[in-house]
Amino acid sequence: MNKSKTLPKRSEVPAEYKWRLEDMYASNSDWEKDLEKVKQLAEEISRKKGQLGQSGEQLLETLRLQDELLKTLDQVYVYARMRRDEDNANSTYQALTDRATSLSTQVYGAISYIQPEILQIPTDQLEKWMGEVQGLDHYRILLDEITRFKPHTLSAEEEAILANVSEVASAPSKIFGMLNNADLKFPMIRDENGEEVELTKGRYVQFMESKDRRVRREAFEALYATYGKHRNTIAASLTSSVKTDVFYSRTRRYPSALYAALFADNVDLSVYDNLIATIHEHLPLMHRYIALRKKMLAVDELHMYDLYVPIVPEVEMNIPYDQAVATIKEALKPLGEDYGKVLEEGFSNGWIDVYENEGKTSGAYSWGAYTSHPYVLMNYQDNVNNMFTLAHEMGHALHSYYSHKEQPYTYADYKIFVAEVASTLNEALLMNHLLKTTTDKKQRMYLINYYLEQFRGTVFRQTMFAEFEKIIHAKTEQEEPLTADSLSEIYRELNVAYHGPDMVVDQEVDMEWARIPHFYRNFYVYKYATGFSAATSLAKQILEEGQQTVDRYLQFLKSGSSDYPLELLKKAGVDMTSPEPIREALAVFEEMLAEMEKLTAE
Repeated sequence: MNKSKTLPKRSEVPAEYKWRLEDMYASNSDWEKDLEKVKQLAEEISRKKGQLGQSGEQLLETLRLQDELLKTLDQVYVYARMRRDEDNANSTYQALTDRATSLSTQVYGAISYIQPEILQIPTDQLEKWMGEVQGLDHYRILLDEITRFKPHTLSAEEEAILANVSEVASAPSKIFGMLNNADLKFPMIRDENGEEVELTKGRYVQFMESKDRRVRREAFEALYATYGKHRNTIAASLTSSVKTDVFYSRTRRYPSALYAALFADNVDLSVYDNLIATIHEHLPLMHRYIALRKKMLAVDELHMYDLYVPIVPEVEMNIPYDQAVATIKEALKPLGEDYGKVLEEGFSNGWIDVYENEGKTSGAYSWGAYTSHPYVLMNYQDNVNNMFTLAHEMGHALHSYYSHKEQPYTYADYKIFVAEVASTLNEALLMNHLLKTTTDKKQRMYLINYYLEQFRGTVFRQTMFAEFEKIIHAKTEQEEPLTADSLSEIYRELNVAYHGPDMVVDQEVDMEWARIPHFYRNFYVYKYATGFSAATSLAKQILEEGQQTVDRYLQFLKSGSSDYPLELLKKAGVDMTSPEPIREALAVFEEMLAEMEKLTAE
């Protein structure tokens, strides 16, 4: 596609580079028909309230109606949002999105009685009905999942109280969000040209990658000095969030806040503990990488503000979109002929919105509805990072394709715990292909460093975050007070342990906990590290073992939520209750690290 200095209007983008949302609705009038259908189904399901415990037939009829309602709502909502994402200034699709959002709120209000009513049905009665009423056994997994929460579900009156305080309980996150995104003002610093520039969170990332060490240091010191001025306020916000997690876990009779968070995915505590323990076992590898970074930057002391500057001089790797597509198709050939056919279908038949245009939503994602093929939004630029992003999003897209094709709507969606496996595995296979085919030494070093940084940021760093979360929740549960000082001390000790003797752990970074929004979404970040490890382990098995592993992996992609995440991964060949997948992933890290050490010594 021809590039110009100004972004094209949506109408100016060639059709072959735009997704084909007409595959969902040929016209907006068709969308309007489904909108009305959703309203009618919502009214119909509302009339079922109070009847679920009367008979198995009533329960089956309501669950089928719920499937039809939500399946249609999904398509209505997804279409409106993706149309708006094409051009956020388009008032027609702004209006459609608003209407779809409002309708979603109404629908979820209309079906809110279903789960509480199911929980009121005795378990032996449910079991009896499933044996007697043809078709009800289809919902066994769903009903088992609902009843699994019965020991942690309160009376209707108590549940109503918890529902009413939910907005108050979300206050710490909202307060932090307003402070972090609206009220915090950062000072001016001098850029590489010596000119005064205002520091922002967006510019901070760029400054930390600057070749000028003074710029990195000034940005680092200015950022944390700003957070430091609000240290007690942010500490109060974070500790209140932790206390909220503990309150809910105790109120719902869970052994701990960590147990409560993992219970939703039916994940054993050993998975979380194994991750932290195995990473600690391999911290010498991280320390080796830090030592290599210090050597390659040729500095007497490596500081925390030296962590993000590239250690390999920039390499010109211009990769147009069509070249990226060809490379990805070649790289993913180990996944077999069927996967390759679906991948070709996605690249050729209106799944992908490729280039940036005026008003288009930024970033990248994969999305879609059960009744349509998946879609991928890109804002493609001709570089390595965007090629990896495309491979990543197509991993999500094919996971959705297989899951939707093979599973009924009830079990078609997959859990967040496994969501990053398919996308990250594609990246691992792409990296393997590039390293096998790249002969230029500088390009090879650039690619290896790219991969090493993924490990550092996704496995080591996210595990450090996960360990911090575990410590501060445990202290709260043991009635130990958390203050700005104690939070900073805990965070400092973790940084020293994770980065090793070659890193000067600057005092400023003790405040980093104050700027991590993920800490307000308790025990979430560990999934980044487990997902990356599982994908790396599976990619290694696919490359070494071939078809047998490929078959298991494709079955995993087809499984949706027909079983719990850990069980699905076990069937694929990865047991996350064991430390082995993490060790296998870190063996890849060690292999890459050793090659980089060798290349720098030449």
